Amino acid sequence: MKRWTWLVSFLVLFVAVVFLSPTLAGAEKVDVPSGSKACISCHTKKKVGVAAIGEWRNSTHAKEGVGCYDCHQAKKEDPDAFKHYGKYISVIVSPKDCAGCHEKESTQFQNSHHAKGGEILGSLDNFLGEVVEGMPAAVNGCKQCHGSIVKVTEDGKLDPSTWPNTGIGRINPDGSKGSCTACHSRHLFSAKVARRPESCGKCHLGPDHPQKEIYDESKHGIAFYSNVDRMNLDSESWVVGVDYTAAPTCATCHMSATPDMEATHDPGERISWTLRPVVSKHMENWEAKRANMKKVCINCHNPRYVDAFFTQYDLSIDLYNEKFAKPAKEIMAKLREAGKLSPTPFDEKIEWTFFYLWHHEGRRARHGAAMMGPDYVQWHGFFEVAERFYFELVPEAEELLPGVTKEILDRDEHRWIKGISKEERERIKKFYEERYGQ
Repeated sequence: MKRWTWLVSFLVLFVAVVFLSPTLAGAEKVDVPSGSKACISCHTKKKVGVAAIGEWRNSTHAKEGVGCYDCHQAKKEDPDAFKHYGKYISVIVSPKDCAGCHEKESTQFQNSHHAKGGEILGSLDNFLGEVVEGMPAAVNGCKQCHGSIVKVTEDGKLDPSTWPNTGIGRINPDGSKGSCTACHSRHLFSAKVARRPESCGKCHLGPDHPQKEIYDESKHGIAFYSNVDRMNLDSESWVVGVDYTAAPTCATCHMSATPDMEATHDPGERISWTLRPVVSKHMENWEAKRANMKKVCINCHNPRYVDAFFTQYDLSIDLYNEKFAKPAKEIMAKLREAGKLSPTPFDEKIEWTFFYLWHHEGRRARHGAAMMGPDYVQWHGFFEVAERFYFELVPEAEELLPGVTKEILDRDEHRWIKGISKEERERIKKFYEERYGQ
């Protein structure tokens, strides 16, 4: 009996060590680089960051002999360096650090609009977060996607009002912009994670930029989720039409390789319109960027289909700009010139109405058109844009300054609001009766 008891105890201990140890469970067996052995040993013993060690063991970094100290090492004069068991390290591994091995990718990223995400810190959106809502809302909300200015306290620690933060446009103590871990989650740093739409959905979702939800409703998203087992997401090479054919992800269209284009860490290289501002604008060198995106599209669609799609897309953007955005902006400018609005943002109701029109509904309509999301173009987009324009913005403007919208509503595209002809009413009635009955 004693022998059996000892054997059972041994087996239980063996299972616990092999299958439950955070550093071994599901992890590859790798050689720990000499400079990182002390890190692994100490963190394992103290049970601090053991899951991170497990993820590192499964990473390409580990297989290539890149360890903790290779990434976290710092110079004494670095602004966020501190002495840790005889070595100077920094908590933040910035794009500048990653450039030691990934120079091309880091340079592309640093030149991208993603890296400029922190510029929101001086914008109207950020005034809403920091002032109207309150600073904790901005710290835990806005800045977790856009990035914070990471500050270092006098004792060399990272200021908790600015850290932790993996915002895509984070401004790091070493002066670099951005966070590679925004997409390549640490410490696995897997391309598979960055290639999945959920990675982009960390920031690109919600009422003002619902790209993730639009993707999910599109034929692209439906194809991906139905065929994810055929997407070859773990492949070192990930060329659409070569390594996978089932569906595109966000990365496919905006960043990943095609048979005749290399992968890029600057998604702006394939974007022709900026849909963020009140009035949509073409990007600099937009024709070349449109051509780049078309090179992606033709891997799944024929050129005539692609050209027709972009014609429909451009017409939707023109409709939004000309019928709603420019007139709404014109109305707000007239109110401001007449002294009907104070210099303080968001202290009048009409400023909130205008903000909803372009920042929420207007963006949804535009992004829906860009990504084949019909429900976001229509019911979450133009329908709500029209309602907000005609039945909120216009009445509120007229109440502040009678007659301010007259010239605009006299334009052909707005005359319907004053009543349609008897002939048009009869045509609509006949159509519905023939289609749906009395």
